[in-house]
Amino acid sequence: MLPTADLKKPERHFLPAGYVITDWKSLEPYFHDLEQRPLDTRAELEKWLLDISELEAVVSEDACWRQIRMTCDTENKELEEAFNYFCLQIQPQIQPYADRLNRRLVENPHTKELDPKEYFTYLRGVRKRIELFRESNIPLYAESSVMGQQYGVISGKMTIEVNGQEYTLQQASKFLESHDRSLRESVYRKMQERRLQDKEALNDLYSKLIAIRHRMAQNAGFANYRDFKFEELGRFDYTKEDCFRFHDAVRESIVPLVNKINEKKRARLGLDTLRPWDVEAEPAGTEPLRPFTNGQDLLTKTMSCFDELNPFFGNCLRTMQKMGRFDLESRKGKAPGGYNCPLAETGAPFIFMNASGQMGDLTTMVHEGGHAIHSFLSHPLKLSTFKEYPMEIAEVASMSMELFSMDHWELFFEDKNDLARAREHQLERVITIFPWIATIDKFQHWVYENPQHTLEERKQKWTEILDEFSSKSVDWTGLEEFREFGWQKQLHLFEVPFYYIEYGIAQLGAIGLWMQYKNNKEKALSNYVQALSLGGTRTLPELYDAAGLKFNFSKDHIKELMTFVSGEMEKIDKGKI
Repeated sequence: MLPTADLKKPERHFLPAGYVITDWKSLEPYFHDLEQRPLDTRAELEKWLLDISELEAVVSEDACWRQIRMTCDTENKELEEAFNYFCLQIQPQIQPYADRLNRRLVENPHTKELDPKEYFTYLRGVRKRIELFRESNIPLYAESSVMGQQYGVISGKMTIEVNGQEYTLQQASKFLESHDRSLRESVYRKMQERRLQDKEALNDLYSKLIAIRHRMAQNAGFANYRDFKFEELGRFDYTKEDCFRFHDAVRESIVPLVNKINEKKRARLGLDTLRPWDVEAEPAGTEPLRPFTNGQDLLTKTMSCFDELNPFFGNCLRTMQKMGRFDLESRKGKAPGGYNCPLAETGAPFIFMNASGQMGDLTTMVHEGGHAIHSFLSHPLKLSTFKEYPMEIAEVASMSMELFSMDHWELFFEDKNDLARAREHQLERVITIFPWIATIDKFQHWVYENPQHTLEERKQKWTEILDEFSSKSVDWTGLEEFREFGWQKQLHLFEVPFYYIEYGIAQLGAIGLWMQYKNNKEKALSNYVQALSLGGTRTLPELYDAAGLKFNFSKDHIKELMTFVSGEMEKIDKGKI
């Protein structure tokens, strides 16, 4: 049975109902209480865990709101200072308490009496955090959090002028879909040249982050940050060698498919050579896809689309709308990218994106909407930590929704030809995203295995890896400098290091769920809901199993899934779907 999408702020039992975090002095007594409280029975232990959960939810939601508000307006210094204050003055004070509370939990004799199935992944994670905790890393975490957010501040100021009007880079990207090739090239070059204006600032920022992260790893006894981060991310179910095998499979099985897609685009556009500004273009006489007019139109149509899949899905978005949990349209001073931010206490997440009327914005909206559904489905779990699911299943939630929702995209496209083009665009993206995922992931492995590298070595290695996974059907002649710094547009490198391979693993899971959906819609959606409702209370393979999926990213499995997607694209070409 599905939970209700109508959320009410939960009644607090540990903290005062009106308590708002202002400083550490007012917050510390609650941590002190938890550290000193007797835990002589299982009942006392379970009440203690509930109180920890409540405190964690309040602290987490406060921190999230500070980050949300700052990314919505990167030019507001007060919002930036509020975020920095939490990172530098509050979070560092919490971490020693969190470590001591973790130790109390694992050392308490009544912990053995807790349901092993329900608590296994939680306790496994607690033991890992105890193992990794170092007092000396506390200021480094604080510094890296503040520094990582500078990426959004720098990027949020990037604008260009087109036809006498100022556009953010996200807004300007719509011109790359134009049938006017000279306009596409002009806008493309302006965008890349604008990025180059900040290349040194971003290079410097990344170098400082690498140095801080390497120190963290060394403090915890690791040879490099990659090995440390794998442990910290809780990657219990796959290794760096699995990532390398994924890279190989993408190069061998998927890059050739991307070449075919690009060759088809070149022929359709009637070009001798395909240039980077041609990849998103439409032929003369074909208008770019415009699935919505503004942010409200996008939200309204998405709610209707989700209703068609399951009314609960649409109602989740309506609850968020009532609670003011959307900032959808691109504007100057807003950080780039898009995200769904879970809000642990109130349960309804926040969706942030930079919509400018393009097809890709529809994909982003249903993607983040899938994340939002995950937040609602896992919210009834009794402990906040149970709701902290692995990213490899979180992205299954979002990427599966991209594919499920295609059945109802007539809400966005009245014309059947436009609908077919939109579905083809989506499936192309399903395939073409893999090489970029492999590129970013392999680059990160090298960066942190070689933390002392020079800027010239970084540039050379990036170019080498990019060449390995790039389509040979796109001509980059004369654009080498733009390519050399292409990694700087990927915010994950700055803000959430090593969080990217998850998209590739999850895309495989999403395709698997879509295969189920093609055979039995009700069963696939039931599996989807069942897996997401478990939150983080099961291991990653168990969560995939609950969704009727194999946790598998071998070459053979990837090849099988790509064959399926290619077959669906052929059906669109032939007008069969």
